[in-house]
Order: sequence, then C-alpha cells, then structure tokens
Amino acid sequence: MTYKHFTRRAALALAASAAGFLSFAGSGQAQSFPDRTITLVVPFAAGGSTDVVARVIAQKMGQELGQQVVVENVAGAGGNLGADRVARAEPDGYTILMGTVATHALNPLILKTKPYDPEKDFAPISLLVVVPNVLVVNPQLPVKTIAELIALLKAEPDKYAYASSGNGTPLHLSGELFKAMTGVSMQHVPYKGSGPALNDLLGNQVSIMFDNLPSSSGHMKSGTLRALGVTTAERASSFPDVPTIAETVPGYETYTWNALFAPAGTPAAAVDVLNAAAKKALADPDVAARMADFSAKIVGSSPDELKAHVSREIAKWEPVVKNANVQMD
Repeated sequence: MTYKHFTRRAALALAASAAGFLSFAGSGQAQSFPDRTITLVVPFAAGGSTDVVARVIAQKMGQELGQQVVVENVAGAGGNLGADRVARAEPDGYTILMGTVATHALNPLILKTKPYDPEKDFAPISLLVVVPNVLVVNPQLPVKTIAELIALLKAEPDKYAYASSGNGTPLHLSGELFKAMTGVSMQHVPYKGSGPALNDLLGNQVSIMFDNLPSSSGHMKSGTLRALGVTTAERASSFPDVPTIAETVPGYETYTWNALFAPAGTPAAAVDVLNAAAKKALADPDVAARMADFSAKIVGSSPDELKAHVSREIAKWEPVVKNANVQMD
C-alpha cells in the first residue's frame, strides 16, 4: 500500500516534531505537561463500545494527569472524520484519538480516497484493550442459536437485515464474513455508530446486529437482546454461557481494539506522559473491573508495541477486505 499524497503532511509532521520537541523540552513544558484540558476524540457516536472505553479511561487519566480529559464524539464516515481531525490537529499532546481497528486498519484498506495515513500521520501512544464482538438479535426473532439463525436465513433469503456501526467497520465485515462462511443472504444496514443501531435493534426496526460486546452487554444481561454467539475464538469470560460463533462455524473469528494516538509530530515527552497515565488508568482496580464486565482484555502497550500492532493489523485485514470486495469512496 502506498500513500504518495501524504508526503507533504509527513514532512511537515517531521519538521513539527523536531521544532516541537525543542520547544517542549527547552521551555520546561516537559515537566508541566499537561497544563490544560486534553480532548480525547472518539470517532463514533456516543453509546458504542469505543465511547464506553474512552469515558472510563478519560476519567482515570484525568486524575493521573491532574487535568481534565474531555471526551468529544466526532462521528461519521466509519470513524474517518474524527481520526482525520486528530491527524490534522496541533501536535502538542492536547488533542488525542481513541483509535480502533476501523480507523487504523480497515478504513485505509477500504477507502478509495484516503484522508490520512494510519501509520505516518499519527504518533502511537498505547494499545489499551482488545474487545470481543457479539452477534445479537431482537428477542422477537424466532431463533436461539447460530444454527437456527443460519437455517432461518437460508429458508428466507434477504428477508432479514443486520445492523452495524457503519460501512467498512469491523462489525460490518463481521457480518460479511459470516455471510461468506455460512452461505446465507441478508441485507446490511449501516448506522453512524453502535448507539443508533442498537436503538433500532431494540425497537425491532432491524432484527440482527454484530456489535462490540461492551455496548450490548447490559441489554444481554437484562434480556432485551438475545446473544447468539461471540466472535472471538474463545468464549468471553463475562458471558461464559454464550457460545462462540466458531463452535458452529469453524474458523470464524473477528474482534476489535481500542488504542490512543496523537498527531504525528507530537513530542516524545508528551507521548510518554500520556502513555504512563494510560497504563496507570488501566491498572486501577475500578477500571480493570469495568473492563472485565464486558470481557475486554487489558493490554497497556508501549508506543512502539502499538506501532507494530497497527502494521500487523493492516497486513491481517487486507485479504479479508479483498475477499469481501468492500470498497467505498
């Protein structure tokens, strides 16, 4: 994959990094950062799992940093609007992104016009958590297992639709992979985030949804949604009675993740401060318990580890995207 049109932005980011670091260290800001509010951009609507993780982490990071970390939802274009906003932000550590597999692997593979380069236009901070996805249905749908759903969809092709958090998102591709591996036919209905999609699923405007486990977990516990299967290779610890889809469809596996990124050129000293605060937040017992509620696996990586993770994710998803023949303008 090439990103020739990002050459000028990358050069500017490199120049900003050099100048910013000298200014950052020379002015004594390395010791005082942060000295004002930090904006954490969530590139999806409120209510989805990325938003849930962001708000839990932001509160604890704010306590560690001694400055408020404010979550701002910038939804649209499958996460591209929010991610691009951070890529273009001042590289000073005060505007950061809650990135996902969508913003940093899938979108760059799917979009014909790429607004940013996921590797060159961001400074990695930390891979926070890895999150299972789940296939949930409205309880009025007459199925209780993956096998029953497959049978229903084959008996009545294209009668039913599945919702996702947006075109080209991991949840969209979870559905496309499910269709390809089972031979079923159902329509895809994209939304601007998991929150709006869940609202329609709960109202039975749509019957089926691939969602991140965190945003559906409360509805699964209350019985307002029925979980048929988690998308990871192993069952989720918080819902051990929910089987994996792979138990019925061998080899099926998808998941998402959440990670912090700053604009390229952000001084390394600021990145290190943010990384340390994120790790301390993840180590907090209350945060760990909250993440365990929806089976999010805590990672808390270094910046270099996140950089390597993004490279691996792009390589992993490229053949999936090609096989699904998903491309958007």
